[in-house]
Amino acid sequence: MKVFMTGASGWIGSAAAAALIAAGHEVVGLARSAESATSIAAAGLTPHTGSLDDLDSLREGAAAADAVAHFGFKHDFSDMAGAGRTDRAVIEVFGETLAGSDRPLLLASGLAGLTPGRPTTENDRNPAEGEDSMRGGGENLALSFAERGVRSIAVRFAPSVHGAGGDHGFMANIAETAVRTGVAGYIADGSNRWPAVNRADAAQLIVLALESASAGSVVHAAAESGVAARDIAAAIGASLDLPVASISPEAAPEHFGWMARFFALDTPASSELTRERFGWTPSAPGLLDDIAAGYYLGR
Repeated sequence: MKVFMTGASGWIGSAAAAALIAAGHEVVGLARSAESATSIAAAGLTPHTGSLDDLDSLREGAAAADAVAHFGFKHDFSDMAGAGRTDRAVIEVFGETLAGSDRPLLLASGLAGLTPGRPTTENDRNPAEGEDSMRGGGENLALSFAERGVRSIAVRFAPSVHGAGGDHGFMANIAETAVRTGVAGYIADGSNRWPAVNRADAAQLIVLALESASAGSVVHAAAESGVAARDIAAAIGASLDLPVASISPEAAPEHFGWMARFFALDTPASSELTRERFGWTPSAPGLLDDIAAGYYLGR
């Protein structure tokens, strides 16, 4: 397949692109600048000039491809509503362009906070609806295109997509907080759980989903259903040689900043159906192993 990909130079997208190329597919990556185009080309992709705001460039890229993989997102925490509206507009363009073709539209989504109080399964509907909801309600919008002849696939990623080299997401922020404050903290008793997946395992799942998932599929990229926050903090403390301590819920916003509300979530998730449907067998190191390997040094 010729796959048009947004976010191709990002943490997840770059791993997915490499796995797709290794599986014999061609990947065309959206490039926002000459520097990005050079980086994308060096990785073996074909650059396509444009941006998430340039809907014509996205329409052109999707029209010329056999499949679309959408990993790009504006991670602007100062204007998440605006980022959600942008994402919704992008998905609308992709859905309209692919309508009636039975071509795949794979969307990156998330597992955090979908079903409070119990593990989230692939059969649970994302509660985010409409342009003013989280990420503009993009997951449900993308899945709705299955009724219009699009092989839409939502891949829900664990909050921590970890791996060699670390990442720039939640786990890196937690490590940076530990260095800044001098303590590897967790909130309350730290029993709340976070799913996790090594990005190498996630990349292989993306290939499987693009090749064989049916229209309207929900796929869970979670190799570990839930790692306790206190275990994460302990691993970070050991890696950075810092003390480990509980942070009260009242003090958490000052200690963790914007991360507090995410790190406090108890958001376990199952990937049992994903493993059964696609024969996915995660084998890369787990989250605590990668922290111990020194991939999250907080600097």
